[in-house]
Amino acid sequence: MKAQDFLTVRDMSQEEILATFDLALDMKADRMKYADALKGQSLAMIFEKPSLRTRTTFDIGIQQLGGYSLYLSPAEINLGKRESVYDVAKNLERMVQGIMIRTFAHQIVIDMAEFASIPIINGLTDYSHPCQAMADFLTIKEYKGDFKGRKLCYVGDGNNVAHSLMFTGARLGVDVTVACPPGYEPNLIAFQHAVEDAKATGARIEVVHDAAEGVKNADAVYTDVWASMGQEAEAAERRRIFLPYQVNEDLMARAKSDAIFMHCLPAHRGDEVTDGVIDAPNSVVFPEAENRLHAQKAIMYQLMKK
Repeated sequence: MKAQDFLTVRDMSQEEILATFDLALDMKADRMKYADALKGQSLAMIFEKPSLRTRTTFDIGIQQLGGYSLYLSPAEINLGKRESVYDVAKNLERMVQGIMIRTFAHQIVIDMAEFASIPIINGLTDYSHPCQAMADFLTIKEYKGDFKGRKLCYVGDGNNVAHSLMFTGARLGVDVTVACPPGYEPNLIAFQHAVEDAKATGARIEVVHDAAEGVKNADAVYTDVWASMGQEAEAAERRRIFLPYQVNEDLMARAKSDAIFMHCLPAHRGDEVTDGVIDAPNSVVFPEAENRLHAQKAIMYQLMKK
């Protein structure tokens, strides 16, 4: 990776993404081969939002590479209130070798990367979830073998996950369709970025409002919760609006017969997905979750290796 930081998949070229996947798969096949790769390196993990998978995979990942982690909750930092982003960056750059941050505003990770002289990894913002998308497309590579001619349909809210799926699909030449209710489309600038990036690979990036049409010929069908963290007050209204976009057996039947089902988790069973879909043989949600570990190890290795 040429960039010092990992803030969005758009920071990487197609070649860098594919090389990261190869590294991640090698790490997955032989964990001990990289057991001392980041020996003595430390990763500060800043959490403004809670998480099962992000915390576990970064914490275990850095340890499996020979390093160690430090968990920092909102109580310790409270970015922009107790301490400024600048002050936090300038303190941590003298104490650790990398920072992973999971927060709300994307500008926070941009500022952190500007102010800190050590690598910054975006563990999630309201705009982008790049580590998740890297794990997702690593999973597609494992189950489908290649990317050429593939189609992923994301059904649901045009959120940070949808943005990162579009960015990654555009880089890799994978068609990405976002099927969402009117008024819940992806951020327009994010969509335009993806469409522009897709010109180099021939990928088709589109937004539709008909879920049945969207999943047609899809190799992978993907969904996420209807109300993300910070949107709890909208949950009841969103459930009413998104119910026609539930990924159930009927909707999956409209995709390719060998289509896989994906979800970034946590899942609200009975809302965005039925038990019959998430527990079906073609569901890859748990291997997908595991791949967060391997994809992030590859990212940390490339950014933090001295």
